[in-house]
Amino acid sequence: MRSLVWFRSDLRADDNTALVAAMKQPTVAVFVVSPDEWAGHDVAAARVELMLRSLRELRGSLEAINVPLLIRTATRAHEVPGLIVETASRLGCTEIHWNREYEIDEARRDRETSSLCTAHGMVSHAHHDQTAIPPDTLRTGEGRFYSVFTPFRKAWLRAWSESPSPLRCILRAQPPIAGVVSDPIPDVVRGHESTVTAGLWPGGEREAAARLKRFAEVAIGEYHARRDFPASAATSTLSPYLSVGAISPRRCMESSCRAAGIGLDELGPRTFDAMPPGPRTWISELIWREFYIHVLVGFPRVCMGRAFQPLADRIRWNENDQHFDAWRRGVTGVPIVDAGMRQLSATGWMHNRVRMVTAMFLSKNLFLDWRLGERHFMRSLVDGCFASNNGGWQWSASTGTDAAPYFRIFNPVSQSRANDARGDYIRQWVPELAHLSDSDIHDPRESLPPLAFERLGYPRPLVDLVVSRARAIEAFRLMKPAST
Repeated sequence: MRSLVWFRSDLRADDNTALVAAMKQPTVAVFVVSPDEWAGHDVAAARVELMLRSLRELRGSLEAINVPLLIRTATRAHEVPGLIVETASRLGCTEIHWNREYEIDEARRDRETSSLCTAHGMVSHAHHDQTAIPPDTLRTGEGRFYSVFTPFRKAWLRAWSESPSPLRCILRAQPPIAGVVSDPIPDVVRGHESTVTAGLWPGGEREAAARLKRFAEVAIGEYHARRDFPASAATSTLSPYLSVGAISPRRCMESSCRAAGIGLDELGPRTFDAMPPGPRTWISELIWREFYIHVLVGFPRVCMGRAFQPLADRIRWNENDQHFDAWRRGVTGVPIVDAGMRQLSATGWMHNRVRMVTAMFLSKNLFLDWRLGERHFMRSLVDGCFASNNGGWQWSASTGTDAAPYFRIFNPVSQSRANDARGDYIRQWVPELAHLSDSDIHDPRESLPPLAFERLGYPRPLVDLVVSRARAIEAFRLMKPAST
C-alpha cells in the first residue's frame, strides 16, 4: 500500500499536514505544472518562477526522507484531476493526500479529483493546512460567516486557545521506494518567463525560515511603529513564501509568540492583548490573511469578479485606457504612486502601505474599476494570493468587508509625507526626482515653479486630487450600503 501526496501551494516538508498524514505508509509526491490553469488565474510569472525554485529545494528535502518527487504537466486545466489519479494508479497508490485550496475553481477541481478517486477505488484525503484554523469553522452567534475583522479576530483567538493546532514534523525517513526516482525541476515554464531578478526571491523553506528568524530577532519589536514606512526594512517580506507555502502560518505565529515570551499553545485573547505591540500587530496581520480566506469560503461571489457588497456592482466606473496604462507604468505624476508601481514592475512586490495608496488612487481618484487593478497586481505579484489581493483591493475601493468608508480617501501626497518624509522611497524608484528637496519631492507640480517642473521630465498629475476625491465621494454617496 502506498500514498500519493499532491503538492500545490504548500511547497515545504516542514509542518505540512498532508505530507505527515500521507507518510503513515510509503509515500510518493507529485507536483503538476499547469500553465493553462496558471494563466487563467492570472498567476504572475515571478510567482511561477518562485514556485520552481521552491520545488528544487523541496525535492532535496523530500529525497532526504526517501520520498521521490514526480513532476507532471497538464496541457489544459481540466486535465489535472485525471492526471493525478492516473499517476497514483500507475504507482499502485491506494490513497491520495492534498492540502485544500479554497478558491472556487480550485475547490471544484479537488471535488472532481475526489470523485475520480472513488471511481478508481482510491481514498482521497483533503487536509486543512493553508490557515492555522480551518476557514469554514468560525461563525457568528447567528451561525453566519464573519464579515468584519475585529470580531473575527476575537473568535479566531478564542478558537485557538481552546484547541491549538500543533506543528506537524516528520520524525524519521521512510525506506526507499524501489524503481521510483525524482524528476528534474524545469528552469522555466513557457509563457511564464519572469523579468524579475531571481536573486531577489530565493526559493524554498530554508530561505523562508531565515527571513522569519531575521525578522523576529531584528524587526518585530518595532513592527507596529515602522511597518508603514516603505523605505525601511521593517516588514518580514514573507508574503511570497506564505503564498507558495514555503512556510506555514503556524511557524510564523510560533515565532511571534516566542518573541513575545509565550508558547504557541498559550496564544489566546488574554495573552494576545498583553503582548508587546510589535508581535501583537504582526499576529494580527497573519489573522487578516486568515480572515480573507475565510471570506472567500463564506462569500464565494468574491471569486467571481463581484464586489463583496452587492450594491457596489452598480457603480459606473470610468473607462479610460490611457489613465490605466499610466497608472500601470508608474507615470501618473503622483510620486508615491509612481514609486510603488515601478517597484512592483521591477521586483514583483510592493510595500503594503503603498499597495493601499496605489489602489485608492486607481479606484477613487482615477475612478477606474478596482478589478482592473486587482488583476494587474495578480499578474505582477510574486506573493500573489487571491484572497489577500482581492480583500485588499475591495477594502481600498470601499466595496468589500471591513472596507474603508467611502468618504475616507487617502491623499497620496499626505501619505507620502507621513510615511516617506525624507523621500527615500521615491528617490529609489523615481530617480528623475532624486535631486529634489525633502519637501518638494512629494508634490513637485505644486511645489516648484512651472519652468523648474517642466525641466524634470516628469509628467503632470493625471487628475486633480481634490476634484477627483469629491467626485468619488459623490458617486459612493448615491450608493446605499449593502447589508450582508
